Amino acid sequence: MDTNSSDARPVLEAPDIARMLTRIAHEIVERAKGADDVVLLGIPTRGVFLARRLADKLEQITGRPMPVGSLDITMYRDDLRLRPARALARTHIPGEGIDGRLVVLVDDVLFSGRTIRAALDALGDIGRPRAVQLAVLVDRGHRELPIRADYVGKNLPTSLRETVRVQLAEEDGRDTVLLGVREPAPATER
Repeated sequence: MDTNSSDARPVLEAPDIARMLTRIAHEIVERAKGADDVVLLGIPTRGVFLARRLADKLEQITGRPMPVGSLDITMYRDDLRLRPARALARTHIPGEGIDGRLVVLVDDVLFSGRTIRAALDALGDIGRPRAVQLAVLVDRGHRELPIRADYVGKNLPTSLRETVRVQLAEEDGRDTVLLGVREPAPATER
């Protein structure tokens, strides 16, 4: 989601993001009763980085390495014909697999719910988890599908004119969440 960089303002900074991920990790351990069968799957691009960070925090809490992977949803999206072609990302499922395990999908921003619907479809083609939960850094509302996150770093109510952009050091050189205003579509010539 692009923001007009001159209008975008930071609403979360690196310390906020780190604190939220620590809280989410503790919530996962509490709800999963120790996180023995948890597998984290990040949705590319930034969801993968967040999943890796969560895995590190979960390992610090539990003392055990946490299986982490990525789940490409490109071919499961319902907007393929509406947008330009995009490169496929990589799906990596940890060696333990997902069958009978608690899979926590990790993404940066929850908006309409369509990305998560696509992730659920992709997951169904890979295996049969015991349960699926969702962890997001930012929930901005405006759901179009009946999907909600189990773990939320920050609920950030927005208008449809606003955009939310997560920047992470691994991809963008810094950790921040920016709130901006969508630029109006150019008027078509008559």
